[in-house]
Amino acid sequence: MRIEDYALIGDCETAALVGRDGSIDWLCWPDFSSPACFASLLGARQNGRWIISPTVRPRKVTRRYQPHTLILETMFETESGTVLVTDFMPIREKHSDIVRLARCLDGCVVMRMELTLRFDYGRTVPWVSLAEDGSWSASAGPSVVYLRTLETLQTEDGAAFAAMTLSKGDEVSFVLTCTRAEEAAPERVNAHKALADTETFWTKWCATNRYKGPWHDAIERSLITLKALTYRPSGGIIAAPTTSLPEVIGAGRNWDYRYGWLRDASFTLESLLSFGYHEEAEAWQQWLLRSIGVAAEQMQIMYGMRGERHLPESELKWLPGYRLSRPVRIGNAASEQLQLDVFGETADALFSMKAANVPDDDQVRKLRIGLAEYVSTIWHRPSYGIWEERKHQRHFVYSKIMAWVTVDRTIRGIESQCLTGSVSRWEKLRDSMHEEICKRGFNPRRQCFGRYYGTSRVDASALLIPICGFLPFTDDRVLGTVRMIEKKLMKEGLLVRQERRFGKKMDSCFLAASFWLVQNYAMSGRLLEARSLYERLLALRNDVGLLSEEYDSSEHKLLGNYPQALSHIALINAGRAIAERQGTMNDVQGEDRASRRNVGNKENKPRRFFTDSFDGFDMFCDRTESTAMPGN
Repeated sequence: MRIEDYALIGDCETAALVGRDGSIDWLCWPDFSSPACFASLLGARQNGRWIISPTVRPRKVTRRYQPHTLILETMFETESGTVLVTDFMPIREKHSDIVRLARCLDGCVVMRMELTLRFDYGRTVPWVSLAEDGSWSASAGPSVVYLRTLETLQTEDGAAFAAMTLSKGDEVSFVLTCTRAEEAAPERVNAHKALADTETFWTKWCATNRYKGPWHDAIERSLITLKALTYRPSGGIIAAPTTSLPEVIGAGRNWDYRYGWLRDASFTLESLLSFGYHEEAEAWQQWLLRSIGVAAEQMQIMYGMRGERHLPESELKWLPGYRLSRPVRIGNAASEQLQLDVFGETADALFSMKAANVPDDDQVRKLRIGLAEYVSTIWHRPSYGIWEERKHQRHFVYSKIMAWVTVDRTIRGIESQCLTGSVSRWEKLRDSMHEEICKRGFNPRRQCFGRYYGTSRVDASALLIPICGFLPFTDDRVLGTVRMIEKKLMKEGLLVRQERRFGKKMDSCFLAASFWLVQNYAMSGRLLEARSLYERLLALRNDVGLLSEEYDSSEHKLLGNYPQALSHIALINAGRAIAERQGTMNDVQGEDRASRRNVGNKENKPRRFFTDSFDGFDMFCDRTESTAMPGN
């Protein structure tokens, strides 16, 4: 099955992927970092899955989420009738559940249910039993999973089966519950009450969203996806709920994304924050403090969802991988890399949270100063870059710029947010950093910023230069960089991450980078091109509005871990950039507010990472719908 054939359900502590065929092929239980008990996504059906579908091949399958929720509806139309399967995970109280309802809408349909649980990433066959009350259970290692239904169950080869003939109006329900081995059997779940409670949770959460502009549905779906990737008990945010979905088929670039990258989490929080989601920002800020501890110099680029620091990497030899793309990895050795950019992204997020009136305290202020103090001692060193290649440390231009952002946001914090320190001292460092980066990072022959000092090759991360406020969008050096990126990194209208050496195979298209290009187009005045590219990128989403990390433009398929937080963050911010620009163009004065604000960057005054003024964006959110462009 293709990656885009999957939809996401989750309870803000873990998530499952549900295929168009009605099969749940991936689930780590009871939380994101747990070993998968359904792993057929990276193997075969014997590695664990749960399917509910007609026994005959449907002539048509359509899917959607219930409006403003993460409740999935899949409609199977057969020659004899139509069945609607509703899948969701209630926001948990004590235990984690998956609820599946099958209701016949028309005619008569023979349905099947097959449940194969394989713990420890599809390897361990559990002990199974069928109780007198009809409930079925499977146990191995630390977990026990219970299946409750009123249908008659059969057991064979460690799997549970049921066959149902549904006529119009008939409905069957199945509830799967995960518990710890030492616990007693959980109480039965009322499926319809759980459905109503889940709908209430998501619709109430979506009601906080202040955005009223174009592409509202696409942006809301991305916001829901980001919320689903938040680990509710701790406030940590993961990059994706999957591991080892390949960036390129068969290339070995398969990584575990079930962790909290500070970069991705910072981007996520600033997106959520600008739409009014302060609760998530406060929770993440506390998660950050616990994860890092007192010493800023010990900050890692990623942590476990509870703040775990030790993320050893290993390979699962028994899984063949998605489309035979080995290896399947768990853990991530990149956690040990020094990456300068995460200091800037974290500093920017904390600056933005304080500007949005998210409460801070002495610990937060101490961390902010500590980040700047440490960066001041290491910013001149080579480091690993944003793409986490494992062979080379270099003076990456984006990394240096984000080190500059760390100092810049510290200055702004001292000036307006009650941080303590000498502005003149930090201004001197900031200015010298800016001067060096512009001198050593800019290639005068190509008229663009290179990937690292001394090279002419370009990198898509340079599109973030004006977004983070280092230079204005209309600066000649930025415009020259955009032109060179268009020339060297464009692949069938989308962007790859970096310019490779001659003769090396080109990467798949990195979706976030193309959204960054949309932002650059919009904020530099190329609004028609911004809208055109944005619409094309939206068309790459699957039928329920989800994106992975990358896109294979030759095979027209999504690739990489899925759904990917960074892609959805970039989608949100690109749409906002166009909306802000459109709102500016509708002003009576017709003046370019964004460009006017960016003039300050010539004096090293920052934009926030995604918007320099919540007030300005609030103004757009409060506009009537009549000023908005037509959207999805």
